[in-house]
Amino acid sequence: MGRKFRAFISWIAWPGLLVLCMIATDAGFRLGRPVAAFYVTYAVFAVAVLLLERCMPHETAWLADDGQIAADVMHTLVSNSAIQALIGFSGAIGISALVTGTGVMKPGIWPHHWPLVLQIGLGLIVSEFAMYWAHRIAHEWTALWYFHAVHHSVGKLWVVNSGRFHFIDAIKSVLPGIAIVLAMGAPMDVVTWLSAIGAFVGTLTHCNIDMRFGALSVVFNTPELHRWHHSRVLREGNTNYGENIMLWDWVFGTWFNENRRPPANIGIADPMPASFRGQIVWPFVKAFGRRRVAATG
Repeated sequence: MGRKFRAFISWIAWPGLLVLCMIATDAGFRLGRPVAAFYVTYAVFAVAVLLLERCMPHETAWLADDGQIAADVMHTLVSNSAIQALIGFSGAIGISALVTGTGVMKPGIWPHHWPLVLQIGLGLIVSEFAMYWAHRIAHEWTALWYFHAVHHSVGKLWVVNSGRFHFIDAIKSVLPGIAIVLAMGAPMDVVTWLSAIGAFVGTLTHCNIDMRFGALSVVFNTPELHRWHHSRVLREGNTNYGENIMLWDWVFGTWFNENRRPPANIGIADPMPASFRGQIVWPFVKAFGRRRVAATG
């Protein structure tokens, strides 16, 4: 790949892939098949990201097999897909019904008369507030950190481990954002759009592609910012909590992007089991095992 052509691709890859995915998703809505269109689009998108990772990697060392592909795929299927769709979404509807039933929020407060694009923008801002704090608390509350640490235990970032979440962590992450927009009375089209945007941006944040972002990293959660978030250095890692946009990181002072290359040596201090089953059990042992020993000791 020529130097100039690679430089051009590095600037247009992130916004280009995201815009193309949005266009394809919008076409699915217009055809009355938004979910089917999303899955087809996502499959093509994932293949494109994989190819770009091989052609122009950000970290060449991250191309090596880390022995975690099977575990990453299982986490994606069990936690990031099935749990979020079946448990997380249903739970969000239940929570929203509970909240609206208390009178704290009424379904009528959602601006249904706004153009859909503005409703999606509002949905992003509102849901991101909830997801920002769910993410930040997972870093600051030890018991929740053990579940979130499964995600941070990777030694490299690439498209396959973008869905590596413990199912408890996945539920904790998806419920607040969906519940708050449903509690405000957002239509399902908005919820579907937010889910699609989250899937595409979430995958891109983990990609191992040599990209340039400029001002995009001021507004959006880009791979540039997320690489800092996976740093072993707490001053760097306990930052950039936004899932899709960085608004609340700016508001609460956790946006971070120093003028140097993010660290390639990422991960956590505690050893993590290599197997999917071990990674499911490990957080429970860490979070509750010590308490049980202390109580019986």
